[in-house]
Amino acid sequence: MKHGFVKVAAAVPFVRVADCIYNVERIEAQVLEAQEKGVEIITFPELCITGYTCGDLFLKPFLINQAQKALLQLAERTAHTSVLIIVGMPIQIGSQLFNAAVALQSGKILGAIPKTYLPNYREFQEARWFAPARDLQLATAQIGGFDVPIGHNVLFRSGGVAVGIEICEDMWTPYTPGTRLALYGAQIIFNLSASNELVGKNTYLRSLISGLSSQNLCGYVYASVGYGESTTDTVFTGKAFIAEVGKILEEMPRFVHEERMIISDIDISRIDYDRMSTNSFNESVSDHTERGKLMEIPFKLRSQEQSYDIDRKIERNPFFPCNGTEDERAEEMFDIQVCALAQRLQFIGARHAVLGISGGLDSTLALLVTVATFDFLGLPREGIIAVTMPGLGTSNRTKSNAVRLMELLGVTTRTIDITEACLQHFAVIGHNPKVQDVVYENTQARERTQILMDLANRYNAPVVGTGDLSELALGWCTYNGDHMSMYSVNAGVPKTAVQIVVRYLAKTRRFGDALSEVLHSVVETPISPELKPASDAGEITQETEALVGPYELHDFFLYNFLGYGYEPSKIFYLARMAFEGKYEPEMIRRWMKVFYSRFFSQQYKRNCMPDGPKVSRVSLSPRGDWRMPSDVSARAWLTEIDQLQADC
Repeated sequence: MKHGFVKVAAAVPFVRVADCIYNVERIEAQVLEAQEKGVEIITFPELCITGYTCGDLFLKPFLINQAQKALLQLAERTAHTSVLIIVGMPIQIGSQLFNAAVALQSGKILGAIPKTYLPNYREFQEARWFAPARDLQLATAQIGGFDVPIGHNVLFRSGGVAVGIEICEDMWTPYTPGTRLALYGAQIIFNLSASNELVGKNTYLRSLISGLSSQNLCGYVYASVGYGESTTDTVFTGKAFIAEVGKILEEMPRFVHEERMIISDIDISRIDYDRMSTNSFNESVSDHTERGKLMEIPFKLRSQEQSYDIDRKIERNPFFPCNGTEDERAEEMFDIQVCALAQRLQFIGARHAVLGISGGLDSTLALLVTVATFDFLGLPREGIIAVTMPGLGTSNRTKSNAVRLMELLGVTTRTIDITEACLQHFAVIGHNPKVQDVVYENTQARERTQILMDLANRYNAPVVGTGDLSELALGWCTYNGDHMSMYSVNAGVPKTAVQIVVRYLAKTRRFGDALSEVLHSVVETPISPELKPASDAGEITQETEALVGPYELHDFFLYNFLGYGYEPSKIFYLARMAFEGKYEPEMIRRWMKVFYSRFFSQQYKRNCMPDGPKVSRVSLSPRGDWRMPSDVSARAWLTEIDQLQADC
């Protein structure tokens, strides 16, 4: 297991109905392939040793004996591997026959799980041959002269990792065996299945697997029988899924006439974090589990040093994963912001709103949200008091974009130059304006905020804040300056998402063709607070990302730190994989140290941040998601970062 990831596989081999030796040969081949690829646990389909469609041959002792011999052969021929192998076969106990899953590793048969619910409707007639798990009277089964533990309340455990097994119909029931096992501690549920092809069934199955992994906060690995099964009355083409907490990580294509395997990595530490931080899950554990009702069977996982690198895709922007839903997410995020601001304006009875417009990304998005809100509420756009406040560092480009934005949107426009006010303030406090330090910079931010607050009083309106989630995480805002407003519409939106949403609004031309051109210009403008003088040509000289680091890295750190609770070493590992070829490991480590240093030291700003809507998994509101003392020590996190190796 590497950094909390368990590499799993779902395999669909060719079968021959009732030819057990052939079937285990095909299973063995896929086990060996899985071993070479670093897989730690692999599951095969239901009754894969005999074939699912044997019919009344299941009642013949000869077939059952052949299945046992084949299983022992498989154990012997895979004894040199370390993969935990899960296969399906019939097991006879006394006069009863059970449809079971068998787990084996390194040549040893570890345990067996009987199917709990037997479908006996429409095309399925399993009750004709098999007994359900509830009829099981013994705790062991005889397989090749060995006493093998058998039961439906069984977990296979390796250290802090526990896996449970259910079979096909089990997952289609109201309270699934997998759900029960998840409550007993299983982080991954494996399902051996024989699901035939029907029009529309695969879509339903996909949503079912996604839903079960979500509600049980677990990984889910599913493998269904494929080619070689009888097509007398049903068709099986092989289906497999690997899911994690509602997300399908891998899906096997259907109607492909070949043996197939899908591989991915289940994030155990993420699952544990979700369960620990979700009180309703733990309350369900108390309600639905009993002491002494569970058998645990040990198995072994690879050490971190022995484990292979993960196969799953690591998103560079976890706020906006590249799965074809970027536009949908952008629109939804924007709509959440609009809905939130509309509620606030209605509650306070405001018919005006005041906000500062710099011509940068954040203020542009805030203005668009405010305009859309006024349109939604049927309020005239003239009620939006948009103020551009050029100062000592304002560039020609941002000033031009700001003015153009306001004009095209039809809001009330004010231009108030703060240069003289700032110079006067420097004189009063005895600061030399040639010294361009934090006093020089923050004076401008606070002067702008004072103007906005006074205008808000004049118009009986709220100041709409423009600062984003990334700036809050880094403390990249002036305390009681741009840090403050009456309602902060971007407080839940990270910088990378601000770029995406503005770009989306430009692409869709939601506010008109002419405005889309301005929005593209805003997105392409370097990110800057513009608190240092512009060049002689009026260009930006102060770029934020050169000072605090790339926002795409910081947003990556933020999401994985707060959203999943990962430690620095794991985030470093994932960042190296996600940004391979773009940032060298040492560069990632450098900016990671900046992130943690600033995140811990700037909590005092977040503890008094204004209200603002949560729009994604991660939020920094002290009234909602994140409560932390202002004087907490970051030493342990920074020490781990200092000790990171490029290849860890």
